[in-house]
Amino acid sequence: MGAPDLPVPASIWRRLAAAGYDLLALAAIWMVAGAAWVALAGHAAPPQDPAFRAYLLAVTFAYYGWSWRHGRTLGMRPWRIAVRSHDGGPIGWPRLALRFAVALVGTALFGLGLAWALLDPRRRMWHDLAAGTEVVRTP
Repeated sequence: MGAPDLPVPASIWRRLAAAGYDLLALAAIWMVAGAAWVALAGHAAPPQDPAFRAYLLAVTFAYYGWSWRHGRTLGMRPWRIAVRSHDGGPIGWPRLALRFAVALVGTALFGLGLAWALLDPRRRMWHDLAAGTEVVRTP
């Protein structure tokens, strides 16, 4: 009886490809969210409106949080990768919020948080390390 097979970490290229797909999904979600804003406010948000930006940030977190909570985003599905907790348990909302926040920071810092996967043996990015998650290949 051998040791259980460890999941194979997803390559950075698969993760970036999935992120590209997710940007397409997010664009559609943002359009619907913008239309809802206009319908409720009765007018478009002025340029640089901090309330509208916060609203879109919340919508973005809702997309990623719900998707990660269920294992994968729309972009992760065709690339056969999934996010999971290191301990195998469910990923709670506080950890999902931390993952999202650190992903924003790691991306904003010229992608350093994402590039970290090139140095990590399990290909984890900063947000994976912070939230105790990893992205693995799925069958």
